[in-house]
Parts: sequence; structure tokens; C-alpha cells
Amino acid sequence: MVLAAYELSAGRAWSLVGAVLGVAGVVFGVLALTRLRGALVAVALGAAGVVIGAVVVLMAEGGPGTGYGIVGGYVSAVVGLAGVVLGVVARRKGARAAAQRAS
Repeated sequence: MVLAAYELSAGRAWSLVGAVLGVAGVVFGVLALTRLRGALVAVALGAAGVVIGAVVVLMAEGGPGTGYGIVGGYVSAVVGLAGVVLGVVARRKGARAAAQRAS
């Protein structure tokens, strides 16, 4: 099954959802780095993007251009991973700041 470039298949739609969650994770991660709040939200959204991206890639029956959303799945996984990393870094930075305030 080959879809046209402008048609939105289920795989393409799910990879878009994963990418949006991953981008939201990155945004929350950057905000958490500057405000030291919201790190867990960044990790959760990023992880959701990674999981959705991985599922799309694993379920794809064809390569790029076949309509299964495999390229978007990879993008979703990478952007989601960036959100997770930013959230973890912000969480550690917040924990260090809290320990310094306590001492």
C-alpha cells in the first residue's frame, strides 16, 4: 500500500502525535532548566514521544515514503529522547540547588 505524499495515514498521524509530545517535552525541559520546575513533566512528555515513536517504527511494514510514518517515528523518538534528557538534567540541577539551600 503506497499512499500519496499528502495523505494522512494512521502511522503518519501517530508519528505526528509522538513528535508533538516530544517537542512539548523539549519545551518543558528548557523551561525547567531556567525555572527549576516542571522537570517531571518534561520527562513524562518526552518518554511518551519516545514510546509512540518506537511503536510506529516497530509497526511500520515499509520504509520511507510508504505511508507508515517511519520517518516521523524516528523523529518522534529522537525529539522525545531530547525532552527526557533535558528533564533529567533539570531535575538533577534542581536537586543540587535544593541541597545547597539546605546546607
